[in-house]
Parts: sequence; C-alpha cells; structure tokens
Amino acid sequence: MDWISVFLIAVGLSMDAFAVAVCKGLCVKQQAWKPGLRLALCFGFFQFAMPMLGYFLGSALSGFTLKYGHWIAFALLAFIGTKMMIESRKPREETVCEPKIPLKELLLLGLATSIDAFAAGVSIALLGEPCFGPSVTIGLTTLTIAFFGFVFGGKIGSWLGRKAELLGGLVLLGLGIKILIEGLIR
Repeated sequence: MDWISVFLIAVGLSMDAFAVAVCKGLCVKQQAWKPGLRLALCFGFFQFAMPMLGYFLGSALSGFTLKYGHWIAFALLAFIGTKMMIESRKPREETVCEPKIPLKELLLLGLATSIDAFAAGVSIALLGEPCFGPSVTIGLTTLTIAFFGFVFGGKIGSWLGRKAELLGGLVLLGLGIKILIEGLIR
C-alpha cells in the first residue's frame, strides 16, 4: 500500500476524532492546551493500537467487528453525548465548563472513535500488507488533527457560552447515529 493511500486512510479515520475533539474543546473558554494534548494523545494512541489489534486478530473477529462495530460506536457516542446534553441543562454557579476531561470519558471516546481503525487493521491483514507503518501514520495523523480540533473548538466555545456543551452533546449523538446508519447500510 502506497503512503499517499495510507495518509488518506489516516485522515479519513481521524475525522471522528476531529469532530469529538472540536466538541470537547467547545466548552473550554480559556486557553487550555493540556487537556487538548491529553485528548489528542489518547485518540492518537487508540488510532495506532486498534489497527494493530485488528491486524493481529485478523479474520477471526472481523465478522463480529464488521457486524457489530457500528452498534458499539453508536452506544458509546450516544451515551457520552446524552450525558453532555443532560449536564448542560443542570444549574451551575459557574458558566465555564471544566477543561479537564475525566479519564473514563477520555478512554470511552478514544475507543468509540477508533472502532473503524480496528476494521482497517483487519482489512490490512486480509490484504497481506504490513501494519506497523500504516498504524503509526494513522495514530500520528489523528493526534495532530484531534489537537487542532480541540483548539479550534476552544476558540468557537469562547463566544458560544453555556450552549457549547449542549451543542457538543448533540454533535456526538449525531455522529453516533451517522456511524450506526452507515454500518446498517453496509
């Protein structure tokens, strides 16, 4: 597989992570690059690890992943998106969202946005191609795109106010529905 194809695949796989990073960055009103870097590192790690895992598990689990992966991603994104929407409606003294993302939520988001990367790893195995180089490319591309998505979301969030968390939850829920529909159509 040539590097241009690998890079285009990496960009495509990182779009879910970008959308989630923008949503999480929406509620950060001040410059907070540390949570963005933490999010980007988590997403980059999962986008690196999942193709490797998919590659090693290969065809043994490819039927399950291709059959149920969209349901898993939908459930995780719908859960987190709904939680964000509910929390946006709760009364608070402060109108600034907490820039720190809890580890449990971070890991769930990393997993949810990397299900497709697992399937890509299975595909790479079925093609008989090596997986380490493409996995590194996918991980680094996602890390970069997610970080800039978080920063971009932070810039937008500074003028959106409290509605940013509600908007982010709606986007995550919509992203989950999109993944589910695409999986059902396949």
